[in-house]
Amino acid sequence: MNLLTVDTSGPSAGVAIVKDGAVAYEGLAVNRLTHSANLLPMVDQALTRAGLDISEVDLFAAVVGPGSFTGVRIGVSTVKGLAHGAGKPCVAVNALEALAAGLCLSDGLLCPLQDARAGQVYAAAFWGGLPPQRALPDQAVALDAFLDAALGVAGESHLVFTGDGVAPYRQVIAARLGGRARFAPAHLCYLRPASAAALAWTRRDETTDYLGLMPVYLRAPQAERERRQRQGENA
Repeated sequence: MNLLTVDTSGPSAGVAIVKDGAVAYEGLAVNRLTHSANLLPMVDQALTRAGLDISEVDLFAAVVGPGSFTGVRIGVSTVKGLAHGAGKPCVAVNALEALAAGLCLSDGLLCPLQDARAGQVYAAAFWGGLPPQRALPDQAVALDAFLDAALGVAGESHLVFTGDGVAPYRQVIAARLGGRARFAPAHLCYLRPASAAALAWTRRDETTDYLGLMPVYLRAPQAERERRQRQGENA
């Protein structure tokens, strides 16, 4: 079975191909180009390097969020179009779970963080393994509230942080947790497309058609939140 996975949920755009359970190609772009400009050329390059034609892809996977609203839509829409055109099934991958999968052999509670802005993070917690074992659900929440919840399930374990939320919040986390906090190095704070593909492979029997592949948002878009605020002020 040939599996093609794409991710545009965060700062990086990624594509990975798995052939019969083994990674055949992985590509990651972190540059000034938009995901919409990067993604299809990356898919084409991935297929070429893996020696495949699009017709030979048996299963398509997309990271469906949480993450950037626009970014998630780009990846999900692309996969929906590819799967529809090829008449092949899809599988959804959770972004926070995929971040945890990149550290799945680490000891401690895995705490992927994405910078959700507006004073919040997208966060969850997992124990190691592939797939990682969920300890806390996905949340759009203030960092302190998430740390409270994570400490509540961590027991005596240390907490391992990864994701693009590490850089802006590292000092705050370190001040709160001290030696109990561990931080993934910069090259492991990106969502690796091969990690997303590995998760998709474990769920290759949990497919949907292109119509059933949907983005996962943990809060309303900024424009919608601002509209509700104006309505509340006018009321």
